[in-house]
Amino acid sequence: MSWSPCPDPTLGVPTTVDAIEKLIIPRAVDLGGMEVRRALPSTKRQMVGPFIFFDQMGPAEFLTDEGIDVRPHPHINLATVTYLFDGRIRHRDSLGTDREIEPGAVNWMQAGRGIVHSERTDEERLRTGQRLFGIQTWVALPEAQEESDPGFVHHGAEALPVIEDHGMTARLIAGEAFGARSPLATPSETLYADIRLAPGASLAIEPSVTERALYTISGELDVAGQVFPAANLLVLRPGDQIVIRAVGEARVMLFGGEPMDGPRWIWWNFVSSRKERIEQAQEEWRRGRFETVPGDETDFIPLPETNTKPRRALGGVFYP
Repeated sequence: MSWSPCPDPTLGVPTTVDAIEKLIIPRAVDLGGMEVRRALPSTKRQMVGPFIFFDQMGPAEFLTDEGIDVRPHPHINLATVTYLFDGRIRHRDSLGTDREIEPGAVNWMQAGRGIVHSERTDEERLRTGQRLFGIQTWVALPEAQEESDPGFVHHGAEALPVIEDHGMTARLIAGEAFGARSPLATPSETLYADIRLAPGASLAIEPSVTERALYTISGELDVAGQVFPAANLLVLRPGDQIVIRAVGEARVMLFGGEPMDGPRWIWWNFVSSRKERIEQAQEEWRRGRFETVPGDETDFIPLPETNTKPRRALGGVFYP
């Protein structure tokens, strides 16, 4: 991955015009007063690199006595990555982690063989209200590491590399790009960056990893004369360079990595390379066999009552 000033893309040039493999418009879901836009998984695309789930949370304005209240719930065989632009979320999990997630930091929760966590607005911000805006993704784990020990890693905003040059400001959340490397250790090759572009600034994205995508957070991106607004997911063609230009100020998430070692099954909060493992996790949660969150043992989200079976994420997803 490199960045340098570059000319505007030219219509008819394959490396600019044909570099977009798929365009995904996320579906909007209202989760208790906060709009979530879900871009992955999609019927058009299962994963981009290890990323199997991509949610835009908000932007939402919470008044006093309002906030998010996601009760304890389980995950297996994946890692969650929470990244905020605005607001704060209190994360607690069955490892005993009690951490406030703040803007610009990376928070990696590796479920492995199983973890339970909750995400809530703390008492102080319930009293004052807050704006909440961010991205939550799930990263599938390599099959050999799906049953690894659960863990939680936090790197503050000050620990992540920030690269500034020619109208671009990028914070590197994971992987290597722009001559820098994130301190976050990932189990597979992963690229994840938060990029701001000044009006008219251009960015050349090299094929440093096989699978790459752009998600527009704000503003508009011009690619070979075609303009893409906010909340568009652009899956880039492998092996091609793509040039993007900001129309006005723009913000975009760049993410991807190397292809996973096979497709994944997904059901509710569970992801696995094995259908029977998800069925096992369903039964374990139903019977209360997961660890509990210290101080939050009695509250939880029950297993959805449905006859829907686990399916390959490419063919459909059950996620109530």
